[in-house]
Amino acid sequence: MTAAHGIRPLSDTVHVSATLDKASAENFPVAPAFLPRAWRDGLTAVYGYARLVDDIGDGDLAPGGRDAVLLGLDPAATDDRLAMLDAFEADLRRVFGGTDGPPRHPLLLALQPVVRAHDLTPEPFLGLIEANRQDQRVTRYETYADLVGYCELSANPVGRLVLSLTGTGTPERIRRSDAVCTALQIVEHIQDVAEDLGNDRIYLPAEDMRRFHVSEADLAAPSAGASVRSLVAFETERARELLNEGTPLVGSVHGRLRLLLAGFVGGGRAALRAVTAAGFDVLPGPPKPTKSGLLREVAAVLRTAPRKG
Repeated sequence: MTAAHGIRPLSDTVHVSATLDKASAENFPVAPAFLPRAWRDGLTAVYGYARLVDDIGDGDLAPGGRDAVLLGLDPAATDDRLAMLDAFEADLRRVFGGTDGPPRHPLLLALQPVVRAHDLTPEPFLGLIEANRQDQRVTRYETYADLVGYCELSANPVGRLVLSLTGTGTPERIRRSDAVCTALQIVEHIQDVAEDLGNDRIYLPAEDMRRFHVSEADLAAPSAGASVRSLVAFETERARELLNEGTPLVGSVHGRLRLLLAGFVGGGRAALRAVTAAGFDVLPGPPKPTKSGLLREVAAVLRTAPRKG
C-alpha cells in the first residue's frame, strides 16, 4: 500500500523522526515521559509543527526537497522560503477543515487529531508562520519593543498552546506564559548571536547596540570584547526579569503540569546561567547548560515558585 491509501512510506517516517529528534537540542524538555500519554502526544505534535515551520523559515530543511514535495511543490521550491511558508499555511488550513482534502505533510496530518481533541484554534499556528515570514523581511530590530512584538508571534503561541492542550488557560496564566515564552526566545537569541549573524539576522536591538557602542563588525569577531559582553549581560538581565515575571505560572498549576512548566522556566534559567558562566562571550558558539545544571534550576523553580489555587 502507498501513502495514497493512508500509509506513509518508510522514508517519510524517517523524515518526520529526524525533525522530531531535534527536540533533544532545545533548552527545555518538549514532551517528557512523566506526562500523561495524551499530553505527550499533543506536545510532540505541536513541537513537530513549530520545528518544521522554523526549519522552513531558517532554510534548515533536510536536503532533497522532500518537504516541498509533501506540500505539493516542486523540490526546487525548498529554497523559496516564502513559497514554502505559503504552501505550509495552505496545508495548515487543511488541518482545520479545508475543502481540498486532508493535510499533505505527515507532521500536519499528525497534528489534526490533536487539534480536534483539544478544540484548538488556528491563530497560534498562524502566528508561528507569520513570525517566519517576518524573518524573511526583517533582519534587524530597532527597539526592544520591536523585538518583543516579534516574540509575540514567534514564541508566545507555543505557551498558549501548552495551556490549551492541558485545559489550564486563564487570562492570568496566559499573561505569565507570554512572559516566559518571550524570555525563552530572547535567551535563544542571546545564545545564537553568531549563528544569526551568519544568516544576516541580528536580534539584539539596535538602540541597545548603540548604547553599548557595539557595531555589527564587533559581533562578527571570534570572541566578544568588553562592549559586546556588556551588551549581552544587559540583555541577559532583561530575559531573567521576564522569566521571574512568568515564574508564578508554575505555582498556579498542580501535579505533572507544574513539573513541565518548571522545566521550561528552569531551562531558561540554566541557559542564562551558562551565558553568565561564559563571561557573556557568546560569539565562539552558544553556551549550553549541563544536564545537572538544568536539573538544579528546575528544582529551584519548584522550591520557590509561589503556590496559588
